[in-house]
Amino acid sequence: MIKKHFLICFIAILALGGCDQKEPDNLAMPPTEVGVVTVVTRSVTVQQELSGRVKSSLQADVRPQVDGIIQARLFTEGGYVKEGEVLYQINADSYRAAFNQAMASLKNAEANITTTRLKSERYTELAKQGGIAQQEVDDAMAAYQQALTVVEEKRALLETARINLERTEIKAPISGFIGISNVTVGQLVITNQSEPLATIHSLDRVYVDITQSGTQRLHLQRLLERNALRNGNAEVQLKLEDGTIYEEKGTLQLQEIAVDESTGAVTLRAAFPNTRRILMPGMFVRAIVAEAVHDNAVLVKQQAVTMNAKEEGTVMVLTPDNVVEERSVVTGSTVGNAWIIFEGLQAGDRVVLEGLSRIKPGDTVRPVELTTEVDDYPQDVATIFGK
Repeated sequence: MIKKHFLICFIAILALGGCDQKEPDNLAMPPTEVGVVTVVTRSVTVQQELSGRVKSSLQADVRPQVDGIIQARLFTEGGYVKEGEVLYQINADSYRAAFNQAMASLKNAEANITTTRLKSERYTELAKQGGIAQQEVDDAMAAYQQALTVVEEKRALLETARINLERTEIKAPISGFIGISNVTVGQLVITNQSEPLATIHSLDRVYVDITQSGTQRLHLQRLLERNALRNGNAEVQLKLEDGTIYEEKGTLQLQEIAVDESTGAVTLRAAFPNTRRILMPGMFVRAIVAEAVHDNAVLVKQQAVTMNAKEEGTVMVLTPDNVVEERSVVTGSTVGNAWIIFEGLQAGDRVVLEGLSRIKPGDTVRPVELTTEVDDYPQDVATIFGK
């Protein structure tokens, strides 16, 4: 009985000793699988989206040049008027009377010329015969010269009266579309009044005044100077208030030569055809300005770039041995779903796109190549500095 009990204990001890032995390690864990993309390059137009306002290429206020009562309005508000077309008629009675009076005064002065000329000629002949004193000849000649001067004065007064009479017809200074009339028939208008009678806009061609911050302009200029970009064709597109793109493209005409002290902004002006008259003065638009071209821009999907609080970017790049390496990058504009990388990457680099949360620098991974087609970046324009 004792031997049997001893045998059972011995077997139990052997079993417990066997439990303390560890099995030998199996094969090491396989490398983490990550999705990678290969960096590509392409030519990209760098654009800025800026706010702007539409202005008429030609605008003219209709103002009275003589005082008087409006007798008639001869145009349709909102309609098209031609240069020289009569828009308003001011009561012309007093101006017509002044013109007639000036005409009569001129005729009287011209008649006096004839009288003084004949008298001067007779006195000259008599003086040759010793019939009159030389003083009388001089007086007659002076009277004739004075009569000539009076005639010139009367002609000037007649011309003034004619102009004033003509100005009772208020005419269109330019061709274009005329707005709402600010006066009615029977209203008194004066030459120095502050409010125009109406305003005419030429709409076949319009300007868009675009606001660009000084910081944006300086940043773009630095990129151009270091040959990261080259000048574009300054083509401009418009995004209308409803989000649609205006059908016609415009071109930059000028840039203001000074920065606005109150806003720190520079004004750019673009010209647009407006044959369908979609663009109206005062309309708010977004101007998409193609100011430069980035040749061989390095592109990488935004998903691959991690940005810190300081807007500094990093990416995970694989070495030829598939070892993960963290690399700092300088991002520029966006092209569709990709960043333009100014510094830190070059064409052919393999960047981790999927599985970033499962790796760290120094890890060896198993890369799975994702799409590297250039067409995967759907746009060929880049928006610089945002909006």
